[in-house]
Amino acid sequence: MRHSLPVAPQFYVTAPQPCPYLEGRRERKLFTSLQGEFAQELNDSLSKQGFRRSQNVLYRPSCADCSACMSARIRVADFKPNKSQKRVTRKNAYLKRQARSPWATEEQFNLFQHYLETRHSDGGMAEMDVFEFAAMIEETPIRSRVVEYVTPEDTPDVDTGLTAVCLTDVFDDGVSMVYSFYNPDLARNSLGTHIILDHIEIAREAGLPYVYLGYWVPNSPKMGYKGRFSALEVYKNGAWVKVVDPEGFSQDDGPEFGDQLADQVAQITLPNSRNAAARHPNTE
Repeated sequence: MRHSLPVAPQFYVTAPQPCPYLEGRRERKLFTSLQGEFAQELNDSLSKQGFRRSQNVLYRPSCADCSACMSARIRVADFKPNKSQKRVTRKNAYLKRQARSPWATEEQFNLFQHYLETRHSDGGMAEMDVFEFAAMIEETPIRSRVVEYVTPEDTPDVDTGLTAVCLTDVFDDGVSMVYSFYNPDLARNSLGTHIILDHIEIAREAGLPYVYLGYWVPNSPKMGYKGRFSALEVYKNGAWVKVVDPEGFSQDDGPEFGDQLADQVAQITLPNSRNAAARHPNTE
Protein backbone atom coordinates (compact mmCIF):
# COMPACT_ATOMS: atom_id res chain seq x y z
CA MET A 1 0.00 0.00 0.00
CA ARG A 2 1.34 3.45 -0.94
CA HIS A 3 1.48 5.90 1.98
CA SER A 4 3.35 8.92 0.64
CA LEU A 5 4.78 10.46 -2.47
CA PRO A 6 8.22 9.03 -3.37
CA VAL A 7 9.61 12.54 -3.94
CA ALA A 8 8.25 15.63 -2.17
CA PRO A 9 7.21 18.37 -4.60
CA GLN A 10 9.26 21.56 -4.66
CA PHE A 11 7.50 24.87 -3.95
CA TYR A 12 8.36 28.34 -5.24
CA VAL A 13 7.03 31.89 -4.87
CA THR A 14 6.52 34.31 -7.74
CA ALA A 15 7.80 37.88 -7.69
CA PRO A 16 5.20 40.49 -6.63
CA GLN A 17 3.17 42.04 -9.43
CA PRO A 18 0.03 44.23 -9.73
CA CYS A 19 -3.12 42.52 -8.46
CA PRO A 20 -5.69 41.91 -11.25
CA TYR A 21 -8.61 42.07 -8.80
CA LEU A 22 -7.99 44.88 -6.31
CA GLU A 23 -6.55 48.19 -7.44
CA GLY A 24 -3.38 49.34 -5.76
CA ARG A 25 -2.45 45.95 -4.33
CA ARG A 26 0.30 43.50 -5.22
CA GLU A 27 -0.11 39.77 -5.68
CA ARG A 28 2.27 36.88 -5.17
CA LYS A 29 1.69 33.15 -5.67
CA LEU A 30 3.02 29.95 -4.11
CA PHE A 31 3.27 27.24 -6.75
CA THR A 32 4.54 23.77 -7.55
CA SER A 33 4.77 21.56 -10.62
CA LEU A 34 2.02 19.03 -11.33
CA GLN A 35 3.41 16.04 -13.17
CA GLY A 36 4.22 12.34 -12.97
CA GLU A 37 2.16 9.34 -11.93
CA PHE A 38 1.10 10.97 -8.64
CA ALA A 39 -0.26 14.14 -10.27
CA GLN A 40 -3.90 13.28 -9.62
CA GLU A 41 -3.25 12.55 -5.96
CA LEU A 42 -1.31 15.76 -5.49
CA ASN A 43 -3.97 17.80 -7.27
CA ASP A 44 -6.79 16.30 -5.19
CA SER A 45 -4.94 16.93 -1.94
CA LEU A 46 -3.69 20.47 -2.59
CA SER A 47 -7.02 21.58 -4.07
CA LYS A 48 -8.54 20.85 -0.66
CA GLN A 49 -5.92 23.26 0.76
CA GLY A 50 -6.76 26.26 -1.39
CA PHE A 51 -4.70 25.52 -4.51
CA ARG A 52 -5.84 25.89 -8.13
CA ARG A 53 -4.55 24.33 -11.35
CA SER A 54 -3.22 26.14 -14.41
CA GLN A 55 -2.01 23.57 -16.98
CA ASN A 56 0.70 21.62 -15.15
CA VAL A 57 1.09 24.04 -12.24
CA LEU A 58 -0.72 24.22 -8.88
CA TYR A 59 -0.82 27.61 -7.16
CA ARG A 60 -2.49 29.60 -4.41
CA PRO A 61 -2.19 33.24 -3.22
CA SER A 62 0.84 34.06 -1.13
CA CYS A 63 0.50 37.82 -0.79
CA ALA A 64 2.63 39.56 1.82
CA ASP A 65 0.00 42.00 3.11
CA CYS A 66 -3.39 40.79 1.83
CA SER A 67 -5.64 37.74 2.07
CA ALA A 68 -8.64 38.90 0.03
CA CYS A 69 -8.55 35.99 -2.44
CA MET A 70 -10.18 32.92 -0.93
CA SER A 71 -10.64 29.53 -2.53
CA ALA A 72 -14.40 28.90 -2.76
CA ARG A 73 -16.59 25.86 -3.25
CA ILE A 74 -20.31 25.01 -3.15
CA ARG A 75 -21.73 22.21 -1.02
CA VAL A 76 -23.89 20.40 -3.57
CA ALA A 77 -26.25 18.73 -1.09
CA ASP A 78 -27.09 22.05 0.60
CA PHE A 79 -27.33 24.28 -2.46
CA LYS A 80 -30.70 25.91 -3.14
CA PRO A 81 -31.07 28.18 -6.18
CA ASN A 82 -32.68 31.56 -5.63
CA LYS A 83 -35.45 32.93 -7.85
CA SER A 84 -33.03 34.63 -10.20
CA GLN A 85 -30.98 31.46 -10.64
CA LYS A 86 -34.12 29.43 -11.34
CA ARG A 87 -34.98 31.89 -14.11
CA VAL A 88 -31.48 31.46 -15.56
CA THR A 89 -31.95 27.69 -15.69
CA ARG A 90 -35.31 28.03 -17.44
CA LYS A 91 -33.98 30.59 -19.88
CA ASN A 92 -31.13 28.28 -20.95
CA ALA A 93 -33.10 25.04 -20.97
CA TYR A 94 -32.57 24.69 -24.74
CA LEU A 95 -28.80 24.29 -24.35
CA LYS A 96 -27.41 20.77 -24.77
CA ARG A 97 -24.49 19.76 -22.58
CA GLN A 98 -21.77 17.50 -23.97
CA ALA A 99 -18.58 16.50 -22.14
CA ARG A 100 -15.48 15.77 -24.20
CA SER A 101 -11.86 14.83 -23.66
CA PRO A 102 -9.59 17.88 -23.22
CA TRP A 103 -8.96 18.60 -26.89
CA ALA A 104 -9.02 22.11 -28.36
CA THR A 105 -11.00 22.91 -31.50
CA GLU A 106 -11.13 25.87 -33.87
CA GLU A 107 -14.75 26.49 -32.91
CA GLN A 108 -13.77 26.74 -29.24
CA PHE A 109 -10.94 29.15 -30.04
CA ASN A 110 -13.18 31.42 -32.11
CA LEU A 111 -15.70 31.60 -29.26
CA PHE A 112 -12.87 32.21 -26.78
CA GLN A 113 -11.53 35.12 -28.86
CA HIS A 114 -14.98 36.68 -29.19
CA TYR A 115 -15.52 36.37 -25.44
CA LEU A 116 -12.19 38.02 -24.57
CA GLU A 117 -12.57 40.82 -27.13
CA THR A 118 -15.96 41.70 -25.67
CA ARG A 119 -15.53 41.05 -21.95
CA HIS A 120 -11.79 41.08 -21.12
CA SER A 121 -9.94 42.94 -23.86
CA ASP A 122 -7.49 44.41 -21.34
CA GLY A 123 -6.86 41.12 -19.49
CA GLY A 124 -3.74 39.00 -19.45
CA MET A 125 -5.26 36.35 -21.73
CA ALA A 126 -6.31 38.74 -24.51
CA GLU A 127 -3.16 38.09 -26.55
CA MET A 128 -3.34 34.29 -26.42
CA ASP A 129 -2.89 32.65 -29.82
CA VAL A 130 -4.35 29.34 -30.95
CA PHE A 131 -1.32 27.37 -29.72
CA GLU A 132 -1.47 28.90 -26.24
CA PHE A 133 -5.20 28.22 -26.15
CA ALA A 134 -4.60 24.59 -27.10
CA ALA A 135 -2.02 24.30 -24.33
CA MET A 136 -4.51 25.69 -21.78
CA ILE A 137 -7.05 23.04 -22.78
CA GLU A 138 -4.85 20.05 -23.50
CA GLU A 139 -1.89 20.28 -21.09
CA THR A 140 -3.47 18.52 -18.14
CA PRO A 141 -1.90 15.59 -16.26
CA ILE A 142 -5.13 14.82 -14.39
CA ARG A 143 -8.75 13.86 -15.12
CA SER A 144 -10.14 16.79 -17.08
CA ARG A 145 -13.09 17.36 -19.41
CA VAL A 146 -14.20 20.08 -21.78
CA VAL A 147 -17.88 20.66 -21.07
CA GLU A 148 -19.54 22.27 -24.10
CA TYR A 149 -22.99 23.87 -24.24
CA VAL A 150 -24.51 23.79 -27.71
CA THR A 151 -27.57 25.55 -29.11
CA PRO A 152 -29.46 23.11 -31.39
CA GLU A 153 -30.06 24.12 -35.01
CA ASP A 154 -33.84 24.26 -34.60
CA THR A 155 -33.70 26.82 -31.74
CA PRO A 156 -35.54 30.00 -32.82
CA ASP A 157 -34.16 33.55 -32.43
CA VAL A 158 -30.73 32.45 -31.15
CA ASP A 159 -27.40 31.82 -32.87
CA THR A 160 -26.98 28.07 -33.07
CA GLY A 161 -23.82 26.05 -32.47
CA LEU A 162 -21.25 26.24 -29.70
CA THR A 163 -22.49 28.71 -27.08
CA ALA A 164 -20.40 28.13 -23.94
CA VAL A 165 -17.40 26.07 -22.79
CA CYS A 166 -15.93 25.12 -19.43
CA LEU A 167 -12.61 23.36 -18.83
CA THR A 168 -13.44 21.14 -15.86
CA ASP A 169 -11.24 19.02 -13.60
CA VAL A 170 -12.59 15.98 -11.78
CA PHE A 171 -11.45 15.53 -8.16
CA ASP A 172 -12.11 12.69 -5.76
CA ASP A 173 -14.61 14.95 -3.96
CA GLY A 174 -15.94 17.25 -6.64
CA VAL A 175 -15.57 19.06 -9.93
CA SER A 176 -13.44 22.16 -10.42
CA MET A 177 -14.28 24.88 -12.92
CA VAL A 178 -10.83 25.78 -14.23
CA TYR A 179 -11.91 28.29 -16.89
CA SER A 180 -15.16 29.07 -18.68
CA PHE A 181 -16.16 31.31 -21.59
CA TYR A 182 -19.30 31.87 -23.60
CA ASN A 183 -21.04 33.89 -26.31
CA PRO A 184 -20.97 37.47 -24.93
CA ASP A 185 -23.81 38.49 -27.26
CA LEU A 186 -26.17 36.53 -24.99
CA ALA A 187 -25.60 38.65 -21.90
CA ARG A 188 -29.32 38.48 -21.05
CA ASN A 189 -29.00 34.71 -20.60
CA SER A 190 -26.45 34.97 -17.73
CA LEU A 191 -24.46 32.11 -19.23
CA GLY A 192 -21.72 32.33 -16.59
CA THR A 193 -24.29 31.68 -13.88
CA HIS A 194 -25.85 28.89 -15.94
CA ILE A 195 -22.51 27.09 -16.28
CA ILE A 196 -22.05 27.10 -12.50
CA LEU A 197 -25.61 25.89 -11.92
CA ASP A 198 -25.14 23.10 -14.43
CA HIS A 199 -21.87 22.04 -12.81
CA ILE A 200 -23.76 21.67 -9.54
CA GLU A 201 -26.00 19.23 -11.42
CA ILE A 202 -22.96 17.47 -12.91
CA ALA A 203 -21.52 16.97 -9.42
CA ARG A 204 -24.89 15.80 -8.10
CA GLU A 205 -25.27 13.29 -10.93
CA ALA A 206 -21.77 11.96 -10.22
CA GLY A 207 -22.35 11.74 -6.46
CA LEU A 208 -19.63 14.31 -5.72
CA PRO A 209 -20.12 16.69 -2.79
CA TYR A 210 -18.46 19.90 -4.05
CA VAL A 211 -18.14 22.29 -6.96
CA TYR A 212 -14.88 24.24 -6.76
CA LEU A 213 -15.28 27.77 -8.15
CA GLY A 214 -11.75 29.13 -7.92
CA TYR A 215 -11.04 32.28 -5.95
CA TRP A 216 -13.72 34.53 -4.50
CA VAL A 217 -12.75 38.15 -3.85
CA PRO A 218 -15.66 39.82 -1.98
CA ASN A 219 -14.70 43.41 -2.84
CA SER A 220 -13.75 42.78 -6.46
CA PRO A 221 -16.12 43.73 -9.31
CA LYS A 222 -14.69 40.83 -11.33
CA MET A 223 -14.82 38.11 -8.67
CA GLY A 224 -17.59 39.11 -6.29
CA TYR A 225 -20.36 37.26 -8.18
CA LYS A 226 -19.49 33.92 -6.58
CA GLY A 227 -20.98 35.17 -3.32
CA ARG A 228 -24.46 34.97 -4.89
CA PHE A 229 -24.52 31.17 -4.61
CA SER A 230 -25.90 29.52 -1.50
CA ALA A 231 -24.05 26.78 0.43
CA LEU A 232 -20.77 28.58 -0.24
CA GLU A 233 -17.66 27.97 1.83
CA VAL A 234 -14.13 29.31 1.67
CA TYR A 235 -10.72 28.04 2.70
CA LYS A 236 -9.55 30.23 5.59
CA ASN A 237 -6.96 29.69 8.32
CA GLY A 238 -6.35 26.12 7.21
CA ALA A 239 -9.99 24.99 7.12
CA TRP A 240 -13.15 25.29 5.04
CA VAL A 241 -15.53 27.83 6.58
CA LYS A 242 -19.23 28.26 5.75
CA VAL A 243 -20.19 31.67 4.36
CA VAL A 244 -23.48 32.52 6.06
CA ASP A 245 -23.67 36.18 5.00
CA PRO A 246 -21.69 36.86 1.78
CA GLU A 247 -22.40 40.61 1.85
CA GLY A 248 -21.11 40.93 5.38
CA PHE A 249 -18.22 38.54 4.94
CA SER A 250 -14.77 40.13 4.98
CA GLN A 251 -11.28 38.76 5.06
CA ASP A 252 -8.69 40.18 7.44
CA ASP A 253 -5.72 42.03 5.99
CA GLY A 254 -2.34 40.43 6.25
CA PRO A 255 -0.92 37.20 4.89
CA GLU A 256 -3.16 34.14 5.19
CA PHE A 257 -0.45 31.49 5.31
CA GLY A 258 2.56 33.40 6.65
CA ASP A 259 5.12 35.53 4.85
CA GLN A 260 8.02 33.07 4.79
CA LEU A 261 8.08 30.29 2.18
CA ALA A 262 9.29 27.67 4.66
CA ASP A 263 6.44 28.52 7.05
CA GLN A 264 3.86 28.23 4.26
CA VAL A 265 5.17 24.91 2.97
CA ALA A 266 5.36 23.46 6.48
CA GLN A 267 1.56 23.79 6.72
CA ILE A 268 0.90 21.78 3.54
CA THR A 269 -0.17 18.16 3.89
CA LEU A 270 0.84 15.83 1.08
CA PRO A 271 -1.46 13.05 -0.15
CA ASN A 272 -1.54 9.80 1.81
CA SER A 273 0.62 11.31 4.52
CA ARG A 274 -1.63 13.27 6.86
CA ASN A 275 0.96 13.43 9.63
CA ALA A 276 3.80 14.57 7.40
CA ALA A 277 4.19 18.16 6.21
CA ALA A 278 5.98 19.11 3.00
CA ARG A 279 9.65 19.44 3.89
CA HIS A 280 12.85 20.90 2.40
CA PRO A 281 11.29 23.70 0.31
CA ASN A 282 13.28 25.07 -2.59
CA THR A 283 13.59 28.81 -1.92
CA GLU A 284 15.31 29.87 -5.12
